[in-house]
Amino acid sequence: MTYIIIIITVLFSVPAFFNRTLFYKLQFNPYSIRHHNEWYRFFTYGFLHADWIHLIINMFVLLSFGLAVEQYFNYYFGVKAYLYYILLYAGGIVFSVLYDYGKHKDDSYYNAVGASGAVSAVVFSNILFNPTGKLYLYFIPIGIPAIIFGVLYLVYSAYMSKRGSDNIGHNSHFYGALFGMFFTIILKPKLLLIFYQQIAALFGN
Repeated sequence: MTYIIIIITVLFSVPAFFNRTLFYKLQFNPYSIRHHNEWYRFFTYGFLHADWIHLIINMFVLLSFGLAVEQYFNYYFGVKAYLYYILLYAGGIVFSVLYDYGKHKDDSYYNAVGASGAVSAVVFSNILFNPTGKLYLYFIPIGIPAIIFGVLYLVYSAYMSKRGSDNIGHNSHFYGALFGMFFTIILKPKLLLIFYQQIAALFGN
């Protein structure tokens, strides 16, 4: 399923690189959603990207974590695994921009694209399953426990969203991450206990 999502995203993103009319029609624009009833933008923006770098980074992260999450879902949810995985990803796309929709629904100049919110949902679902796993950032040779990375990621996203000094959708990252973790817990509440037990073991309690 991860490969299918990547293929679909590429098939949407690449033509939009060269067709700005298509790009503008599908991007997230709260004003158009609110005042022109273009509700499809809640979903289609997640398959667009600003440029090749944006696309490659998001799809690389999705590939890195998505395949692992698929395995966890297959183990815990059996025949419903792919359905739940699709709901995780699609829900991440929509939920991650609800805050920005409320904030910018009367601002015709606010736009956003990218799968970052959905990818964050997948990453944090993975963290719930394996909080003690090591994550490696760029070329740093020392692995960071996933739970520590997760906390730092949320703090950084919240801080940068308040600063608003760049063009990155930090709110989308933050809320997408929260959705990924809580959605997975809702599917299997006992995962929260397993998560706690792994954290306790990590810190020697």
